[in-house]
Amino acid sequence: MDFVFYDIALWVYVLLFAAAFLAGTIDAIAGGGGLITVPVLLAAGLSPAEALATNKLQGCAGTVSASYHFIKKGQVTLSDMWLPIAMTAIGAVIGTLLVSYLDSSVLLKAIPIILIAVAIFFFFLPKIQPYIASRLALSHVQFALIIGTSIGFYDGLIGPGTGAFFSTAYLCLMGMTVVSATAHTKVLNATSNLASLAMFAFGGHLVWALGIVMGIGQWFGAQIGSRLVITKGAKLIRPMVIIMCLAMSVKLLLDSSA
Repeated sequence: MDFVFYDIALWVYVLLFAAAFLAGTIDAIAGGGGLITVPVLLAAGLSPAEALATNKLQGCAGTVSASYHFIKKGQVTLSDMWLPIAMTAIGAVIGTLLVSYLDSSVLLKAIPIILIAVAIFFFFLPKIQPYIASRLALSHVQFALIIGTSIGFYDGLIGPGTGAFFSTAYLCLMGMTVVSATAHTKVLNATSNLASLAMFAFGGHLVWALGIVMGIGQWFGAQIGSRLVITKGAKLIRPMVIIMCLAMSVKLLLDSSA
């Protein structure tokens, strides 16, 4: 395992810390923090592989921070989530290992459409969620085996929109409230991030100094974001998810046309 270090000016570290803080706050509420951090890492001079690996490192700090706060506040009972956590980790490891072998270009073209559908779902959430949840309900075991494994695999393979997909699954298939779905999503998102990070750590692309500095920013940003989730609830989460889903869709469409 190689360790990559950069000789970067102090002000760049400060900028990266601030970007990670903002991303951590947004990501704890609605996901999509990578829209901020990946471009900033690329602008700092990292290669695409280094930017993605380092982004996974700093992103772990944010999702773990948010998860810790939700568990501490009783929004999540960790002992009830061992199976979804295990299956999400397995899916993420498999997805990360297969990154070099599978052609994800076709799936990437479909993701913007799916994200737009998620945005529409959240826009009409109060009216359609009870109807969908009553007809598509899964047991905890079914949710872990089907949703945990598949979305964990997706996060390891590609990643954009993972938080939105987990939240939508919890709302539609488990009938949770928006706050509860967001809290449980962060635990599984942290799981897939940590599993993918473990695989990236052996690839030699992690820029540890930048990742640690940004991870500290992510941790504090996620603490603020997770507090806002609990205090503001659906009034904050719904519009943020809609905005971030549409923003991710636009970003992916622009990348595919470049």
